[in-house]
Amino acid sequence: MAESIYKVIELIGTSPNSWEEAVKKVVDEAGRTLKELRIAQISDLDVKIENNKVVAYRAKVKLSFKYEK
Repeated sequence: MAESIYKVIELIGTSPNSWEEAVKKVVDEAGRTLKELRIAQISDLDVKIENNKVVAYRAKVKLSFKYEK
């Protein structure tokens, strides 16, 4: 089996509806430019509040993808 190297980046996704949607947006957008996404790890979840109401869900996502020279 050939050895591989993976790079990890961190992105933040937002959604007015849910954390799951915020994560999906990160993966969908990253998949447009990065090849061979491997793992998505959620490192933090929070919400944005305005006028005592939740207006956005935010997810900090670490993504790994295959490193190519």
